[in-house]
Amino acid sequence: MEEKYKVGKLIYDGNIYDGMNTEIVDLPFYSRWLNKRKNGNILELCCGTGRLTIPLAQEGYNITGVDNSTSMLEQAKEKANELNAPIRFIESDIRSLDLPEVYDIIFIPFNSIHHLYDNQDFFDVLISVKKHLKKNGYFIFDCFNPNIHYIVNSEKEENIIAEYLTKDGRDVVIKQTMIYENTSQINRIKWHYFINGKFDSIQNLDMRMFFPKELDAYLSIYGFKIIHEFGGFKEEMFENKSDKQVFVCEKISDS
Repeated sequence: MEEKYKVGKLIYDGNIYDGMNTEIVDLPFYSRWLNKRKNGNILELCCGTGRLTIPLAQEGYNITGVDNSTSMLEQAKEKANELNAPIRFIESDIRSLDLPEVYDIIFIPFNSIHHLYDNQDFFDVLISVKKHLKKNGYFIFDCFNPNIHYIVNSEKEENIIAEYLTKDGRDVVIKQTMIYENTSQINRIKWHYFINGKFDSIQNLDMRMFFPKELDAYLSIYGFKIIHEFGGFKEEMFENKSDKQVFVCEKISDS
């Protein structure tokens, strides 16, 4: 990604990440849709430490995980080995992914597209997904539904968003501040880390906001048909108050 927008290195620390991200409320949704291609090849982009990859592999899916973070993939491989989960992990930038295989389903979970800061970043990912997806294959992803009121209110104060103990024994407290850039649609989030009772560092978690109508347009332009646009992982109707945008798309052309 461009240097002007970034995610801090501590956020990609495997134990720090896993200690915070323990919920898998999205797992039943992805499992349900992957089951529609039960015997197919599945590709997860931005797999992180295998939060979804590993349990999906344990359910019997033939899944490959891709991520651009060495530390996250090392954590994923270690966890998969401990559980005897046969998963191929690949380190790659998803914008320039070049694999010999094509897949029945490609998915990008856990709001990961928010780290595609420029339009061209997202377009390159759509081109990459299309290249690796079988015709009529599914492309599934989720992201936030931008809530400007929440962002504005959150700019006013520092809030504690997480308190937890990591697997390697670190007591972590994270406080959050943010400022939204209207021109770039980037939410400049800063996480203030306190570890074992002492201030450690401030880590950036910049996130590009994607609005519903622009995603509709981008997907159509790049040859994807939107089958469903849900407002949550229970497949709720997408509406104004929805916290999430959950897209299930079908590749309709190679051109």
